[in-house]
Amino acid sequence: MTRHPRFEIRIAGFGGQGVVTIGKILGTAFSIHGGRNSVNTQSYGPESRGGACRSEVVVSDGEINYPYVRKADVLVALSQLALDTYVDDLKDGGILVIDPQAIKSVPAPERFRLYPVPTLAIAHETGDVKYQNTVVLGALYAFIADLIRESDLLETLRESVPPATVDGNLAAFEKGKNFVRSTFVLEK
Repeated sequence: MTRHPRFEIRIAGFGGQGVVTIGKILGTAFSIHGGRNSVNTQSYGPESRGGACRSEVVVSDGEINYPYVRKADVLVALSQLALDTYVDDLKDGGILVIDPQAIKSVPAPERFRLYPVPTLAIAHETGDVKYQNTVVLGALYAFIADLIRESDLLETLRESVPPATVDGNLAAFEKGKNFVRSTFVLEK
């Protein structure tokens, strides 16, 4: 695993997409199972489903003195509003993951690397769109595999979802991960 003084991930979309769950799983996997320092923060509008929301994970091998994302290394945008709101906070050379079904207008990617991943369509292929967040988690893992062991992430996923949905979530994770790995040449 690559060591980083600080690595920042922001997942943003709207309520009901599992954005907060992704952040909780990532933060737990990094800290509890991965033995690294991490913090997870969330923000969402007054609407519990359908309003804007975001989840942020900061991971570090040192102390984390500020728990919020300053400039994201990775931004996952699952709605146009999320992209419009947070794209300027993406580091130069950062990774931007979008669902092209939800995003209609993307700024020219001169300063970031753009990866369109049809997370909702992939979730639909698994048999249930409620697995979109786990497809996102699998896709995200493909980009940050040098930061965390897959076994740590999968253990946290198993612990975090209802027992009856474990198999579906694991399948969705694999589909997201495999889509990214088979579609894009990832820079190291």
